[in-house]
Amino acid sequence: MAAHSEALVCGRYRLSLDRPLVMGVLNITPDSFADGGVFLDLRDATDRVRQMLGEGADIVDIGGESTRPGAVPTPEAHELDRVIPLLENIRPSCDARGVPISVDTRKPVVMRAAIAAGASMINDINALRAPGAIEALSEGSAAVCLMHMQGEPATMQHSASYEDVVADVAAFLAERASACLAAGIDRHRIVLDPGFGFGKTVEHNLTLLRRLTEIAALGYPLLAGLSRKSTIGVLTGRNVDDRMAGSVAAALAAVARGAAIVRVHDVRETADALKVWRAVEGEQPRVL
Repeated sequence: MAAHSEALVCGRYRLSLDRPLVMGVLNITPDSFADGGVFLDLRDATDRVRQMLGEGADIVDIGGESTRPGAVPTPEAHELDRVIPLLENIRPSCDARGVPISVDTRKPVVMRAAIAAGASMINDINALRAPGAIEALSEGSAAVCLMHMQGEPATMQHSASYEDVVADVAAFLAERASACLAAGIDRHRIVLDPGFGFGKTVEHNLTLLRRLTEIAALGYPLLAGLSRKSTIGVLTGRNVDDRMAGSVAAALAAVARGAAIVRVHDVRETADALKVWRAVEGEQPRVL
């Protein structure tokens, strides 16, 4: 199981990494693969965030642009209109519980607006490669999650190919982390994500998961996002709304191989599974 003595710096928050963290995901989009169209209403989205806080989310990750396979880019103005009002709405509840807000975006303008509105982390599938993105993070103290993606969401699943998927992903993430360090982003603000499902076949995803310790060896906290993805569907034969059990199993497998953060839709179930997992691994359980 992952055990990190250092903390992850997310703006004014310092998150201990002595146990795996649960990042609850909420998409305020019409077309995301798992929850698209469900939380477009600001009140519904706010209520869901509060529910995730009660279920044990350590980080809340909100996104205003779908990046599922085949997705087309969302106009910048639309993404801002979706993200900023929700961010402002949920910030008091998140602050009260000491839970940082992450914003899933690859647009520098959205990054800057989100950080100004109180986001403590940027989750970028493009690993800060857009012009101006790395500067948007270097000027403050927000954390950043750098993800590997082969191609673009619209076409990334058409012909995914690697010499060695683990070596290729590790090399890319190491290069992006080095670019962040060179730009003045402290290493304690950096998280790496191998990008399960982003330009990868089922076998690529399984290979990455089996050999996740090799990416953990880069020395940065790892985020694993397998929740409800098509690989879970292929392995279980379940539709997207019926992949909770498979998703929890994948999260535990990732934690066992070095993941420090798991990004999930099913917060309560994952948090409960991790409590049992930690007790089995020897952590003293807290009796309720």
